[in-house]
Amino acid sequence: MNWIILIIAGLFEVAFAACLGKAKEATGVESTYWYIGFLVCLAISMFLLVKVTQQLPIGTAYAVWTGIGAVGTVLIGILIFKEPATFWRLFFITTLIASIIGLKVVSH
Repeated sequence: MNWIILIIAGLFEVAFAACLGKAKEATGVESTYWYIGFLVCLAISMFLLVKVTQQLPIGTAYAVWTGIGAVGTVLIGILIFKEPATFWRLFFITTLIASIIGLKVVSH
């Protein structure tokens, strides 16, 4: 169950990064709503990360959380913000995913 919560926490990390990106593009009240979304997602992500670290090793939990956030944020950048999807970006994202899976496999 802790691993599922950790994945959800990582997805909220992706959400707060996406909100930050959208807030940068928006103006006026719309920008404020995106910043509020950023703060809500940030709070949920941190709360879930703290909850998970009570059972999983902090090094593993934090590495997986940031890895999910990094992979998700790069994918959001490519799909929503039209950032380049170069071979090397995709290659290193793939190695990051492999590392996250490796941490899950070797963790107790």
